Amino acid sequence: MNRFKIAIAFAATFVVAMLLIVPVMKAGNDAWNKRTTMVFTQPFEVPGGQTLPAGTYVFKLLDSPFDRDIVQVFSADQNTLYATILAIPDRRLEPGDKTIMLFQERATGQPQAIKAWFHPGERGGHEFVYPHQKAVEIAKVTNQPVPFLPNDYLPQVTEPTQKPAVTQLEQAPIKAVEPSGKEVEVAEAFLPLPQQPATLPKTASLMPLLALTGMFILAAGIAIRVLAKQED
Repeated sequence: MNRFKIAIAFAATFVVAMLLIVPVMKAGNDAWNKRTTMVFTQPFEVPGGQTLPAGTYVFKLLDSPFDRDIVQVFSADQNTLYATILAIPDRRLEPGDKTIMLFQERATGQPQAIKAWFHPGERGGHEFVYPHQKAVEIAKVTNQPVPFLPNDYLPQVTEPTQKPAVTQLEQAPIKAVEPSGKEVEVAEAFLPLPQQPATLPKTASLMPLLALTGMFILAAGIAIRVLAKQED
């Protein structure tokens, strides 16, 4: 009888801990990839030379072991991958209350080229990296530096599982081209991002929850010892 009660108490503690942990892990993962559905009323160009027609698209981040910003563009049902795009961190002075997609100025008659993507309530975002020749054209029109990567590192990704192509983006050297056509390091062309306190969303860290779970287990252990003595 004593062993049965101890087993029941331990099992109950374990179940409580798992019920607390699982929802938080799921929420953290969903928040990380920044999946966003956007409706475009006009055709737009993405890095790589592809022009997508007006319509509904899903943008989300790809998990990169190299800690790089890689954005993927899917169809509305996420069954078709249209583009896998390398980006660099960008920042706004004030966060917006809605998703913000910035576009590059283009010559008359050309589709708008996406420039940067910002998330609701966040100052941080992603500035898209263009192939060298396209970056030179955009820099001249906008009179601003544009990040670029060499043409040798442009993957033709049509399926999310094409890991070799994605690896090319993860390891590609990124530079910037100025309006004059001069190539410079990214750090020279763009001001460093303001340093912010290292804070994480409430759902992004499991440490507080693990501490709480440890307290549950400790309390359960004390209760089990008391129960065992009573049975003796």
